[in-house]
Amino acid sequence: MTGGRATARTLAGPPAAADLLARAAALAATLPVTPAIAFIRVGDDPASESYVRGKAKKAAELGLDSRVHALPADTTQADLHALIGTLNADPGVHGVLLQLPLPGHLNADAALTCIDPRKDVDGLHPVSAGLLWQGQPGLRPCTPAGVMALLDHYRIPVAGQHAVIVGRSALVGRPLAGLLLNADATVTVAHRATPDLGAVTRRADLLIVAAGQAHLITPDMVRPGATVIDVGINRVPGQDGARASLTGDVHPDVAGVAGALTPVPGGVGPMTVAQLMMNTVQAAAQQTPADRRNGASGDVPR
Repeated sequence: MTGGRATARTLAGPPAAADLLARAAALAATLPVTPAIAFIRVGDDPASESYVRGKAKKAAELGLDSRVHALPADTTQADLHALIGTLNADPGVHGVLLQLPLPGHLNADAALTCIDPRKDVDGLHPVSAGLLWQGQPGLRPCTPAGVMALLDHYRIPVAGQHAVIVGRSALVGRPLAGLLLNADATVTVAHRATPDLGAVTRRADLLIVAAGQAHLITPDMVRPGATVIDVGINRVPGQDGARASLTGDVHPDVAGVAGALTPVPGGVGPMTVAQLMMNTVQAAAQQTPADRRNGASGDVPR
């Protein structure tokens, strides 16, 4: 159906993100403290610097306190762990986010494991992962939780649906599988090495693609009427001197087959930052003594 007329409903990220941010602000307003997040950035990678600047700006817009710790590229593992330990012990800091990737000489997994799970607003600590897979309340990885919030905003059914995830990373695919299972979906996890990938994806009521390959999913790989969530962001070089453009893991012509589809950009991306803000507020609620919450519930939704 290449070149077919677009019929899919567009699941735009900004309206869903605005709804999630409004709910985060409402929860923050019930707390006797101002939720605070500390960002750690190591080195001078322009992309990391831009990402942290954008997240800190969003926190300020929401009325949260944000602190950026910019460390030199030659920071040692011990010094990085020492800073994380200081932030863990600071009662005025409710969330700690380590911006990835780190310089090659640093062990990201070791550093992430040093973060207090109560302050793990990125949801990447092994304790956070364990709580997720046990179906217990906890802080969830931002992009998978953002996907769930987007589905909820647009009233896309999850319970009883067959969800196929293309991608098995610890950042998106694996935790998203857990969230969908907790929401009573039947879940299949596939990836680029899955034999006859199209035969798997065509069975999906809900197809979520986070494989990191531009236009991996083509129209013939999608069941007509399925909901398709494109998590991929790929930079494609322009032709004849044109600027590079961003595109997803799903071919645009899938819009002629799917019942609903997220755009790239402007789909899942805004949800990731919004969920980070919600995680920060929820972490602050969890760390605020119950008798000081003015009736606020600090429970982290499943």
